[in-house]
Amino acid sequence: MTPNQNSNNEALKAKTILVMTTAPPEKDTWYHGKRLPPIGLMYVASALEKAGFNVKMLDNYLMNKPLSEVKQLITDLNPMMVGMTCGSATYARCVETAKAVKEAKPSCIVTVGGWHASYLPETLLSHPEIDYAVMGEGERAITQLATALAAGDLNQAQSVAGVACRGKNGNIQNPPKFIENMDEIPYPARHLLPLELYDRTIEFLDAKPADVMSISRGCVFNCGFCETRKLWGNICRGFSPQRVIGEIEDLQAKYGTKGIYFINDNFTLRKEKTKELCRLMIEKKLDLEWVCDTRVDLVDEELLELMSKAGCKVIWFGVESGSEKVLQRIGRNTKPEQVEATFKLCKKHGIKTACSFMIGLPDETLADMEVSLKFAKKIDPDYCMFNIFIAYPDSRLYNEMLQSGKYTQLDDYLLSVKTDEYDFESLKAVQWRFFKSFHMTPRQILKRMKREGPLTFAKRRLTGGVRKANGTA
Repeated sequence: MTPNQNSNNEALKAKTILVMTTAPPEKDTWYHGKRLPPIGLMYVASALEKAGFNVKMLDNYLMNKPLSEVKQLITDLNPMMVGMTCGSATYARCVETAKAVKEAKPSCIVTVGGWHASYLPETLLSHPEIDYAVMGEGERAITQLATALAAGDLNQAQSVAGVACRGKNGNIQNPPKFIENMDEIPYPARHLLPLELYDRTIEFLDAKPADVMSISRGCVFNCGFCETRKLWGNICRGFSPQRVIGEIEDLQAKYGTKGIYFINDNFTLRKEKTKELCRLMIEKKLDLEWVCDTRVDLVDEELLELMSKAGCKVIWFGVESGSEKVLQRIGRNTKPEQVEATFKLCKKHGIKTACSFMIGLPDETLADMEVSLKFAKKIDPDYCMFNIFIAYPDSRLYNEMLQSGKYTQLDDYLLSVKTDEYDFESLKAVQWRFFKSFHMTPRQILKRMKREGPLTFAKRRLTGGVRKANGTA
């Protein structure tokens, strides 16, 4: 290292960056589920640390600190930059937090990333308290942005790929560039969060403690309700199997991890890489149980057998609907018979099945929803969720709903379908009826009691019973 490089690193160490989530929305319009550590933000934090910055983290979605405490934290830390993640549901919270940061330290640079920043950066930049928006992957973009700003090079800051900001002649939006070699991203900065405050358990896994991992990005599919491709791209990229094993071993050594939830939508999309990963898990004799999410058309018997041997206990499938008409309407491109065949294979190899359905999709009728309930009972998963469809900005169905006018506005940006048959409020009653119809049968109660154990099952019933969950897509 040259004296110049050493000097630059020392300068960056003196620059503090706070990365944070905002407090949850004020209105509990829908069920938010168990709060998992914000893994995307942990990746951003680790990339900034690797670059040499002094990084602090606040998961305020978990902590729910009032703005007065956030302002005090800004005063105490005196950060050069605050980086926030923003989803459409937390948009209002993001804006008010940015204002609080500027009130505490007017010179602090406020940068916002995440889903909403990737889809609608201009809505964030319309607020003077927000200086930059990061579109797409955040690790490389925010590191380059922070490095340029630390050096006082505003021109360089405004030209970073994936960054949007205000320019002299209007907003500047530099298209993002995706990270091809994901192995260059360091392990998530879990050490910056109070992991003891999270519920480190995963449904169906006996193994405790359990943690989350994200090992791939990008989607080759084109479902109408999803626009993840704008955030991660339409080519699936992932960590190498060796890199994944390294992170698992790091989790086990530092945090005593016994279970993993791989939170990626299509865990088995890179089939040969998945097989290689499973073989490494078996070879390494990892003391590990794990859960993953995927599609019914991305597994086969050979793969499921290998996954089971490697410690896979549960697979979550997005079934979405039992109606082939509805599946075609939303661009899912799967068929009910594929679902049935895959669920049978999972059970054959000792892998539990969990699935989610959406109700209230565009052009869906109440009769179509009943088809989904009937189908859920037919395929007999170990757990099943019925989620009210919420349209997110820039997805195909969102844009169609805006044009048709058949929607209920839930907040600044999120929409639900409204027809002559139903609206969002009446769908909540349908959802609760479906939940009870599926889960409150003697068969399902016995399965849950067996899965949880009699004592845990009784304890949950006494402390609140079955949660009435207003889930969303």
